[in-house]
This record gives sequence, structure tokens and C-alpha cells, in this order.
Amino acid sequence: MPVISRLISPILRLAELVFAGIVAGLVGVYLHDYTRASGLPLGRFIYAEVVAGISLLLGLLWLLPFASSFTSWPVDVFISFAWFAVFGVLVHWMRTGTACQGDTFAWDQIGFARNNICGRWRAVEAFSFLSAIVWLVSALVGLWFVHRERRKARTVHGPYGNSHPRSVPIGVVQLR
Repeated sequence: MPVISRLISPILRLAELVFAGIVAGLVGVYLHDYTRASGLPLGRFIYAEVVAGISLLLGLLWLLPFASSFTSWPVDVFISFAWFAVFGVLVHWMRTGTACQGDTFAWDQIGFARNNICGRWRAVEAFSFLSAIVWLVSALVGLWFVHRERRKARTVHGPYGNSHPRSVPIGVVQLR
């Protein structure tokens, strides 16, 4: 296993766990407040919680040092797309369903205080976007690892110690 992927993968998995935990916690507060308020987008909240929960579960499982975490890159891509969808529905809600004004990527107003509703929305938005990016980078690292290992497996060592993909002895014609 390449050293770079061994160093990067756990860092990415930890970031996935942290970002999913932040989104799950903040959205959980909104879901808790839903019982006392009306007009909140319950479906969006539930979708965000489900994606965050699945991300927490998979992030914990794949944080264990198994090589299978590198071969799970298609699931990483799928989870990344799910996070992009969470980001999209939250941005849509921010623009149409709240009084919070400002650009989508104006994250200088992020806050975690209970009375700063717009700041908490921006935090959920920001961490859902960051989670999507981290899952996508994790998928790219996994794809790079799998591609590199397949290429190494095809390398044949010649009689003179050289290694070349598909080495063929001199004088032998290879039919394709």
C-alpha cells in the first residue's frame, strides 16, 4: 500500500466523521425544535440526518485499517453525491424558506450559538459542502490506489531484473 494513501485516507475519514457529526448535531437541534414549531422543512431535515448517519457509520467502519476501505470508492462517490444533494436542498431552503440573506458561500456569518439561527444554517450548509468534497477526495484516493495496485499486478519482472508491463522475451511474438 502506498505511503501517501496510508497517510491521507485516515485523515479524510476523520474529517468525514467530524463534518457528519456537526451536521447531524445541528440538524438534530432543528428536528428537536420542530416539535415546538411549524412550517419547518421536515423532509429536508430527515434526509440530511439520514445522510449524516450513514456517513458516520461508514466513516467509522472504514476508519479501521483495512485495504477494503480503498476498494469502496464507488460508495464514497455515492455518499459524496448524497452530500451534494443535502447541500442543494439546504441552499434552496435558505433562499426560499428563511429570512437569512446573503450569498450561499458567504460563510463569514457561520455561528453555533442557539440564538444565531442564520449562522447555524450557514454552518450546516458549509459542513455539508465540505463533507461532499471530502468524500469525493476520498473516492479519488481510493480509485488511485486501486488503479495503482492493478498496474503493479500486471508488471512482469524480466530475466535481467527489469520490470516492464507485459515483458516478452526477445524473439517471441505476442498475439493480441
